[in-house]
Amino acid sequence: MAVSVDEAVSTGSVRDHTPPARRFGGRGRSVLEVALLTVLAVVMLFPVLWMIETSIKENRDVYAIPAKFFHFTVTLDHFKDVFAAPGGGRSDLSVAFLNSLLVAGASTVLATVLGVPAAWAYSRFAVKAKKDQLFFILSTRFMPPVVVVIPIFLMYRDVGLIDSKLGLILIYAAYNVPFTIWMMKGFVDEVPAEYEDAAMLDGYTRLQAFRRFTLPLLLPGIAATAVFALIFSWNEFVFAIFLTSSDGVRTAPPAIAGLIGGTTVDWGLVAAASLVFALPVLVFAYLVRKHLVAGVTLGAVRR
Repeated sequence: MAVSVDEAVSTGSVRDHTPPARRFGGRGRSVLEVALLTVLAVVMLFPVLWMIETSIKENRDVYAIPAKFFHFTVTLDHFKDVFAAPGGGRSDLSVAFLNSLLVAGASTVLATVLGVPAAWAYSRFAVKAKKDQLFFILSTRFMPPVVVVIPIFLMYRDVGLIDSKLGLILIYAAYNVPFTIWMMKGFVDEVPAEYEDAAMLDGYTRLQAFRRFTLPLLLPGIAATAVFALIFSWNEFVFAIFLTSSDGVRTAPPAIAGLIGGTTVDWGLVAAASLVFALPVLVFAYLVRKHLVAGVTLGAVRR
């Protein structure tokens, strides 16, 4: 007796043999992931939140036992002490912040101005032993600053660059140029060379073609590279403490570190200074956030 397909399918209800754990695994897994990410975010952000609280507490609340998380008196005196000296005028911390802005900004611009054309040249031209040269350029970043600070100190002493902002700008730029070349070369490789060839056919020189057509397309990569270079120059501590000695030249990292010592530490002032020190880089990264995201993801997909 022949049985049709429809009859065979409709003879009984089809039972779901999927295990319960498998049916509800997706939702349970999502809840578990959210819970774990929430715990991780709280653990990572707690030091930042505690620093913010410490910066706006009065000294008696800062040293209170047990610690006060919620019920404390809010004050902005610590932020005032960051910028103003007790006797009037600018404080040493405010001078150190201005020095950091000048040194980090100038070294980042110098590294970008030197590194971007070099990366373009390595990407576009056939250079003899290109891979060996690029490896040598990158190898200058293998050693941490503390390893080479003594030879650099001796060289700076002979040429008169000890305790000078120019000396810090040059050494920071020297450390950032290899990183800039390596990072920007990948971005330049993603820009088709045919754009420059077409521009040169229209009468532009090679440099004009690079400036008018290739350089605008590299803005996301330049922004991403500049952020990382600025972070290194802004946070650098070893060169800043070994190559400077006066308060008029010292940058913010050693100045903030100098607040910790002695019999008592004004943790409210330390927290306020740390927050003020973190703001410029955060603001700069926020302003270039669109280019930063595009620059980080540039080259993720092969052409």
